Amino acid sequence: MGALLPLKDCDATANKRAGRSLCLALAFPLLFIACPRDEKPDAGRVGIAGKSSASAPPAPIAAAFNGERAMDHVRKQVEFGARVPGSPELAKTREYIVNELKSHGLSVTTNEFVADTPLGQKRMVNITGQIQGQSKDVIILASHYETKYYKDMHFVGANDPGASVGTLIEMGRVLAASNEKPKFTYWLVFFDGEEAFCEGWDDCGKPEAPDNTYGSRHYVEELKKQDQLDRVRALILLDMMGYKNLELGRDTLSTRWLQDIIWKTGREMGHGSIFVDRPEGVGGDDHEPFLRAGIDAVDLIQLNGYPYWHRADDTIDKISSQSMKIVGDVVLASLPRIEERLLSKAR
Repeated sequence: MGALLPLKDCDATANKRAGRSLCLALAFPLLFIACPRDEKPDAGRVGIAGKSSASAPPAPIAAAFNGERAMDHVRKQVEFGARVPGSPELAKTREYIVNELKSHGLSVTTNEFVADTPLGQKRMVNITGQIQGQSKDVIILASHYETKYYKDMHFVGANDPGASVGTLIEMGRVLAASNEKPKFTYWLVFFDGEEAFCEGWDDCGKPEAPDNTYGSRHYVEELKKQDQLDRVRALILLDMMGYKNLELGRDTLSTRWLQDIIWKTGREMGHGSIFVDRPEGVGGDDHEPFLRAGIDAVDLIQLNGYPYWHRADDTIDKISSQSMKIVGDVVLASLPRIEERLLSKAR
């Protein structure tokens, strides 16, 4: 690939958001040479109902996803405490994520930016770990990694976002353990600033400058600036998917063919009671900036059925290593089917 702008290497949602309808950050890995979310809102792009082109059973994966390892990652995050943007606790979390990814052989980059928020300017940092594939085309696996700001509540976010972060780190270990390069390059992206600083998702901000999704919006803008948007073929977002009573409905904004593959794979693996065919109205998440940019994206999230959302008791006893393993196993087993579907689609 051609040389890109330098990026420093890192050493160092009932509604999901109050103010949403009930129905209802870029570590753009500037991978330069030196370093390295059952409606159909838009029939032309998002929510196109179509059958999965894959009919073979899920392919085996090289290494097994370990739910206890994922849970250990959650414990570590909770130990750090509330992890709001710009805080020392989030800096410790970031260092932990980076070190874990590097220990599994991923190349890691960070992208720091300053976001204008209702609480003033906040320094934010997106993280990307790369697994080089046979193609420069990219599939993104993502989660946000900061917790929501509360003035008068100690919010540790074991499920939101601890479980998705822990699952994503463990998925990185499994993917990196393969002896063969995947067909696509994989970016494991950890977005900063997904949560609103005001109490509700839509309480502050303007349509052109929302008080949410700071990191993912920045990521997409950086992709555009670097003329790299076309490299990204799909995004799979994990958010609030570690509850011990896990049930994942279909987010109504997500791209239908991606959902179809993942839900089909989940049923074939014996998890039909978890990957259920009912709408899950979320109303916005880190996949939305990608959908707006024309990138197919899916959000795996349990919002309306999680009673501890944005509460002080979103603690580690509410989540399950088995739930994280199920999601990790199903997504990993879905990836070869997603790759084949993307390879069969005209650019």
